[in-house]
Amino acid sequence: MVKFRGCCVKEDEVVLNFIICDDEKEFRKLVTDEIDKFMMSYDIEYKKYTFETYDERFEALARKDLGFKVYFLDIKTKDGSGLDATRFIREELEDWNSIIVIVTSFSEYRYEALTNRLYLLDFISKYDNCKTKIKETLKIIYKQYNSKEKCLNYEYNYTLYKIELKSIIFIEKEQDSKRCIIQTDYGTFKASYTLNAISKELDKRFLKVHKSLILNTDKISTYNIRENEVLFINGMSTNLISRSGKKELIKYVTSNSKTN
Repeated sequence: MVKFRGCCVKEDEVVLNFIICDDEKEFRKLVTDEIDKFMMSYDIEYKKYTFETYDERFEALARKDLGFKVYFLDIKTKDGSGLDATRFIREELEDWNSIIVIVTSFSEYRYEALTNRLYLLDFISKYDNCKTKIKETLKIIYKQYNSKEKCLNYEYNYTLYKIELKSIIFIEKEQDSKRCIIQTDYGTFKASYTLNAISKELDKRFLKVHKSLILNTDKISTYNIRENEVLFINGMSTNLISRSGKKELIKYVTSNSKTN
């Protein structure tokens, strides 16, 4: 049996979020219309949020854990700066994953926007083929969204869970139950699925070493063949390894120099 150290539960919404801040109502509508047209081709849940300025409501939404965020930010509104808002997102919130696009009527701000080391996806001028540029940018955004780290998505107790495969350490069948326990880098989760059902959603980095245990080979620190014990990189360990699982483990760890 695997030795546990504790647990926590984290909820994450599986949705693509577009956040538009611009003090021109017509431009906000233009962006949201282009988003709707583009997203009609994809079976993906998405939401749109619009703001006239960078006020407390904008900051509150930026702080909220919504999932994948895409910002279209006006570089200069009557009451705020898109670059200041970007610094707030990147530096204060430490959010380096969300996509940020700067839009403006002032092309002279382009150099300033793209040289601030704020990891902007693009700079769109409102007066230079704006619609075409938005469409092209949305294509890039979708590619980035679609190429995210593969996740294990499931529902448990009326809550949706989205767990990146790279963060999973192991998955173990719960004793005397049809549920599974998913141990990750940041906590422990439960899922009302069989181990075989979950295994179909995993990739080649995962190895079934026992009828009740699947482990992520990327998380193995060492494997003690004599004791038949795996030590994971977070300090946890397990000896729940069958004979066939041992053979597969030896084959893996020998090629990766992780044996004792």
